[in-house]
Amino acid sequence: MMLKILCFLKRGITMRHDLLNTELLLPESARMMQSALRDFLTQQRIVETIRTCNVKEEPIPRWLVTELAQLELFGASIHGYGCLETDAYTYGIIMQELERADSALRSFASVHNALVMYPISQFGSDAQKEYWLPLLRTTNAIGCFGLTEEYGGSNPAAMKTRAKRDGADYVLNGSKLWITNGTLADVAVVWARTQKGIRGFLVPKETKGFSATKITGKWSLRASVSAALFLDDCRVPRDSLLPGTEIGIKAALSCLNEARYGIAWGAIGAAEACYETTLEFAKTRAPFGKPIAATQLIQKYLVDMALGIANAKLLALQLARLKDEEKLTHYHISAGKLHNVRVACEVASRARSVLGAAGITYDMPVGAHLLNLETVETYEGTEEIHILSLGKHLTGLNAF
Repeated sequence: MMLKILCFLKRGITMRHDLLNTELLLPESARMMQSALRDFLTQQRIVETIRTCNVKEEPIPRWLVTELAQLELFGASIHGYGCLETDAYTYGIIMQELERADSALRSFASVHNALVMYPISQFGSDAQKEYWLPLLRTTNAIGCFGLTEEYGGSNPAAMKTRAKRDGADYVLNGSKLWITNGTLADVAVVWARTQKGIRGFLVPKETKGFSATKITGKWSLRASVSAALFLDDCRVPRDSLLPGTEIGIKAALSCLNEARYGIAWGAIGAAEACYETTLEFAKTRAPFGKPIAATQLIQKYLVDMALGIANAKLLALQLARLKDEEKLTHYHISAGKLHNVRVACEVASRARSVLGAAGITYDMPVGAHLLNLETVETYEGTEEIHILSLGKHLTGLNAF
């Protein structure tokens, strides 16, 4: 029975159902990356590894991360330092294909790329870039992003973590919560309040006074490490400061925008995995003598899913075009994250319903995606925060 379900699952994942042929709008580099990454992630050993990690609440293993690095996924939008600089479409496709497999993979890559490598490349010194970027590109070092705090949540400007100058050093005190990759990371990009505003610091894991504790007992993103970071008189040299972060909280928010862009694409992957699994299931499930896909109600559900995904793809393609033209704004990104995650949540919920009891089993991807998307809807700005951001843009009035 297990082997039969696995074969069905793999067949469903590898099929493509692009209602509006939006993939024809992708550049060749993006299509090539999509094909290579899909072939890699649908190997049975990868599918089984990800499922086992979800069942046992274990992080994605280091060997899998290393193999992803060999596909040139990390630092994909960074120029130099051995990184493969890609266009916005290709970067988006990377996020989409990773999340088709599991949100934990895309979350790892989002943090590693957009929240660690990006701020080092944009705000770091030459020495910081030369040391850390090659290590992070190959995953010989893993990074995390320490911004969120227990009472900060949706308002990072309210952070309580402090960095005080002491001679040639800075001394950091405070804590961070819900930090992806926290216990895996070799270096943390930590944001702290200084006398000159909020700044970013690079804190290696071996720094005295720095510690990370894994958060366990999660129903969602079980294959992703979430952690609390603690900084207790954590002393770092002055050259740990990211010099370009003198613009303050805007620097941290620019990193979040990079991550949110990836989420807008990643959500499509989760939705596609749910839809394609459901379509194949509905064509074979025949409790009343004919496939349920031949009934009007189920066809309505499938059409709604397909149209939602098609619209999400068109939105993501527009974001990519604006990004490559350097015209992408924070409200564009809010629209993408809000809409596409909403679509993915709706598709996953309906898919679970159509699959019936099979939808809650470990051997179908839908249950994992459904639970994971509950977290994706919350992190990198809740749905409500993005609604208010767009509302402010449309009306010119601040409702925060």
